[in-house]
Amino acid sequence: MAQRASLARALVNEPSLLILDEPLGKLDSMTRLTMQTELVSLWLRSGFTSLLVTHDVEEALLMSNRVIVLTDRPARIKAEVKVDLPFPRHRGDPRPAELRREVLALLGLDASW
Repeated sequence: MAQRASLARALVNEPSLLILDEPLGKLDSMTRLTMQTELVSLWLRSGFTSLLVTHDVEEALLMSNRVIVLTDRPARIKAEVKVDLPFPRHRGDPRPAELRREVLALLGLDASW
């Protein structure tokens, strides 16, 4: 509920830009899934620009139109992955899974997946 209240406070003034730094990181998995869907729904209805910082590759691909992959420190842009998929997106769709493998490869984690 604290995360929802925080989001409500951020949206009450109808911002044109919403910056979210790991907004769902402390949530349990079921609440996180619900909040991901809710954030996308709010974004689609309101049309604000959103910058989402996350370490969760799947979350980034399900909620974003593009994903910027950064290098290790000092952080530089390593790649931009465009996510040209309609909303709502589904975890079972094979296209986000392909993009996930691509992003994990950019992060050097493709061997484990």
